[in-house]
This record gives sequence, C-alpha cells and structure tokens, in this order.
Amino acid sequence: MNAEKRIEIFRRFHSANPHPTTELEYTTPFELLVAVILSAQATDVSVNKATRKLFPVANTPAAIYALGVEGLMQYVSTINLYRNKAKYVIETCRILLEQHEGKVPRSREALQALPGVGRKTANVVLNTAFGEPTIAVDTHIFRVANRTNIAPGKTVEEVESKLLKVVPQEYRHDAHHWLILHGRYTCIARKPLCWNCIIADLCEFQPKTPLPEKGV
Repeated sequence: MNAEKRIEIFRRFHSANPHPTTELEYTTPFELLVAVILSAQATDVSVNKATRKLFPVANTPAAIYALGVEGLMQYVSTINLYRNKAKYVIETCRILLEQHEGKVPRSREALQALPGVGRKTANVVLNTAFGEPTIAVDTHIFRVANRTNIAPGKTVEEVESKLLKVVPQEYRHDAHHWLILHGRYTCIARKPLCWNCIIADLCEFQPKTPLPEKGV
C-alpha cells in the first residue's frame, strides 16, 4: 500500500471520528490501568459492568489493595480469568504503593514490570492516559493491518513496528483507537462489512464482502 492511500485512510477515520478513545470506562490513569488488566481475553462491556460496581467502592491502589484478592474477586467474578486477574491487580497495587508512591508510572519499563501488564497494556496506558503516540496491537488491529495491507506482518511486534513507521505523524496518537473500532464494528473477523466501510475503495482486501441479501 502506498503512502497516499494510508494518508487518505486515516484522514477519513479522523473525519468520521475526530476524537476517538477507548470504550473502557475510567476517570484516572489508575482506573484505566486496572480496566486494561481486566480486559485481557475479555470484552470491554464485561469489564465496564464490573468496574461500575468496583470503582465507586475502591478506585485507588490503597483502596483496592485493602480489599485483598478474595474481596476483589467478588467484584470481577463475571470477567473471564478473574481469579488470576484479581491476583495481578492486587500485586500491582502493592508495587504502586511501595515503589511509585501510589501513582501509575509513565515509563514503558516500569509499566511492564507490573503483574498482568504486557507491551499491549503498557501501550494502551501510555497512549490513552498519558497522550503518548503508541499503538497497542490487539487481535482487531492485527487483523485490520494485515487484511487492508496498511501494515502487514506475521507477528504483533512486526505490525506495531510497521504502523509506527507508516501512520502519518499527525494521526499516530489516535490510530490505535480508530483501528480497534474499525476492526470491532466494520472489519470484523468472519465477514467484514465491506459494503458499509468508509475505506473500502482504499483497502486492498479482495474479494470485498457484498451486501447480504435480505433474509440471509
């Protein structure tokens, strides 16, 4: 895919959604960190349902740490893999309190040293909470980058590296959100909705999925 196509793709994304953001609900960097840890292999909808009950009761490292693993599990038991995630969150709270004065660190290295925080989670926090132009490649972004040919790659790391090189700088901060939303609602896994896609004429995926017949 040439540079002109990429520029036009992100120009259209920007025009359609000038201020994209995560669908996870949060009000502080710490709440976002907890929500992203909980969101691994789970939907944002399920995480939001849990944090709507959790955060009014405990939304700081000290308050959640005071709940303990068993106490936290009562709030997150509806989320996939909740037992391990509760352990990760409690241990993360301990580290934040002991090593970071209860604040979420702004460096990738410090974030990735937290339990349950990998490169993708660190990128989400750096981008969404702190405004860094990072791109967190999840399954949606990996699929869209390869299917459209915007930034094809065999691994998550390769796709991330290519996206950081080819996404125009003015769009880099928001690219993560645009690509996730596009993959979640339009360029879906089984049958992409090409007939309802704002970049269908620029995307290099073939053959395009036609509009389904009524009743199908």
